[in-house]
Amino acid sequence: MTWLDGCCCCISLRAGTILSGILGMIIGLVTMIVVLLTDIKMQTIIIDTLDSEIVRIILAVNLAMTILISLVLILGALWQNKYLLLPWVVLGIMLVVGMVISIIYTAIRFYIWGDPTTGTLYLIVGLLGNAIFFYLWLVVFSYYQLLKEEGGHGFYAKTRY
Repeated sequence: MTWLDGCCCCISLRAGTILSGILGMIIGLVTMIVVLLTDIKMQTIIIDTLDSEIVRIILAVNLAMTILISLVLILGALWQNKYLLLPWVVLGIMLVVGMVISIIYTAIRFYIWGDPTTGTLYLIVGLLGNAIFFYLWLVVFSYYQLLKEEGGHGFYAKTRY
């Protein structure tokens, strides 16, 4: 049983899944360009002693993997292959949890540093963005469930209109 019947009340789960993959690739690519071309100080939450350049490289590798997994998602939706959707489904739910932790941590840091306006803004915008991402994850997961019910294993699976 799928959780959603469509994406954004007007497009199919398949089209919403393809849209999620395209957005993932665009956001990953833009973020990678920003990370590699700007001089933003970066640090991790747990190990804050890592050099900023090492964190930048780790983030670039993660973004490259996100772009690749988003491409696999698009191919899975086009070929109606539920197995190709799984990497994005797993990555997506891990990103939702990780982003909530990161958003809350960063907002608290702003509050501690005496900048409650930025902390509140970061919290509101971050959680709103995370809610949108979670909705797109639900669209992809619903499409995965639909393919699972229909036995979607590739080109020869029956198509739902």
